[in-house]
Amino acid sequence: MDNNNLPQTSWHFSLKEWLKKEKKETQILLRCIPATVVSLFVVSVICMNLLANKTLVQTYWIALDGGILISWLSFMCMDIITKYFGPKASTKIAVLAASINLLTCMIFYIASIIPSNARDYSALDETLGGTWFILLSSTIAFLLSALINNFMNWTIGKAFKKNPDGKLAFAARSYISTFIGQFLDNLMFSVMVFMFFAPIFWDGFHWTLLQCVACALTGAVAEVIMEMMFFPAAYRIVTDWKKHNVGQEYLAYIEGGK
Repeated sequence: MDNNNLPQTSWHFSLKEWLKKEKKETQILLRCIPATVVSLFVVSVICMNLLANKTLVQTYWIALDGGILISWLSFMCMDIITKYFGPKASTKIAVLAASINLLTCMIFYIASIIPSNARDYSALDETLGGTWFILLSSTIAFLLSALINNFMNWTIGKAFKKNPDGKLAFAARSYISTFIGQFLDNLMFSVMVFMFFAPIFWDGFHWTLLQCVACALTGAVAEVIMEMMFFPAAYRIVTDWKKHNVGQEYLAYIEGGK
């Protein structure tokens, strides 16, 4: 018997078991989480990627892209899911949304390169085709900021011992995590796109570091304000889920796995 193979075999077995467990957990989560919130989340991620192609404002000290109009919805959905199902579940849905966005962009790109003699579709093709470095940058920035947002949201919620399900607790964890998550998302995205890739592929067009930081800060503030406006709806969703025992199969599964 070759004992040298034992550590490798044990590691392989552990990885296989972990993958099986994660697959089962994800399947249960997708059965349990309400479709409306997931749908809004996925649509907001897809729209955010498309709108990011357009710069709305550019002055000496600030620049804003179109993604600011919808990105608040992505973070609000993550806050709702994190509050009820936990940060791991919210991160899994974020990965699902990013994956669907990548698939959508691939389909859009294929549609854009298929020739047609019916009419001039050059403007539509340019929009559907997108820009690869915007997609890459937005995906990286979104996934990293989602991870930070979700676990920060959960950690802040743990600080409210007396009334963790109250409005104050939900507001604090949502607003603080969204502000920091959005700031990092906007900053990472704008630096990667407008300071690194754009000068190379867009004939020298670029944002300055000051513009990137101002964009990140302004976007974070604007998106928190938007989340405040829709706070009653978000809180109502969470309380309704709890009232109707939504997702008990998933909650029981992860509780049993601890």
